[in-house]
Amino acid sequence: MGQPIVRLQDVTKKIGSRTIIDKLTLDVPSGEVFGFLGPNGAGKTTTIRMMVGLMSITSGDILIDGHSISNQFEKAIRHVGAIVENPEMYKYMTGYQNLIHFARMIPGITSHRVREVVSLVGLDARIHDKVRTYSLGMRQRLGVAQAILHNPKLLILDEPTNGLDPAGIRELRDYLRKMAQQEGVAVFVSSHLLSEMELMCDRVAIIQNGRLIDVRTVQSTDKAVIARTLFEVDRPEAALEALAASELTGTIEGAGNIAVEGDKLFAAQVNELLVRSGIKVFGIRAEIKSLEDQFLEMTGGEGIG
Repeated sequence: MGQPIVRLQDVTKKIGSRTIIDKLTLDVPSGEVFGFLGPNGAGKTTTIRMMVGLMSITSGDILIDGHSISNQFEKAIRHVGAIVENPEMYKYMTGYQNLIHFARMIPGITSHRVREVVSLVGLDARIHDKVRTYSLGMRQRLGVAQAILHNPKLLILDEPTNGLDPAGIRELRDYLRKMAQQEGVAVFVSSHLLSEMELMCDRVAIIQNGRLIDVRTVQSTDKAVIARTLFEVDRPEAALEALAASELTGTIEGAGNIAVEGDKLFAAQVNELLVRSGIKVFGIRAEIKSLEDQFLEMTGGEGIG
């Protein structure tokens, strides 16, 4: 991953006496798909509105490519592409005409760049068809193409999968990862679809009541996400006795399995202990907590929104 493209530094938003966002600090580097999760009312949309300049910041600052969104808005926002929910297009025009129309508003966008983004989002075969004939997934991809025409360093997407069918969600996910990897764009995604965020994102931030709870690497097997480890053994009862002799605990799970709680290092120590005790270990399987499990655990079961 590259240097931070966006930096939220002690960002606070107050409306009257109510604190909506409380000293939120985050860094998002280039080439990363970064997820933003939280229960209903956690402050996700408020944060995004501050990031794109639609809402003022009470205190703290947001830097985009080193420029303050508060004090250097034009310099900061030129590095940003954004889609909030469904992108709006001229449906009586073709996809290509929509992109050309948008390109005329920003100096320096060449016809070569237009063709480049069309290819990147996989719309080559339909770009000259009228937008009214597009599926919602295709319109989302056209929206992404429009948002990255000017080579932004940060792409902000608020609920980009709203209304998409499973195929459309998968397509969008694949294109966002492709953009992050090939274009080096930092992609900041807010969504309520935890399973999709798990597949799409490199890291996720979880906020609750306007405060950052944690930032987690997705699909990691480190100690933060291992729930427990199952050992397939020849003598489960003897295995438990061996653990108990070393003041460790485990449980029998089904026929021939024992389960222990702990991280990867602990599992390795348990394996060594079992082998040393003459227990045959036929298999070891770590059970990983899903992003949904982690989210519910950290937010006390509050619904996502």
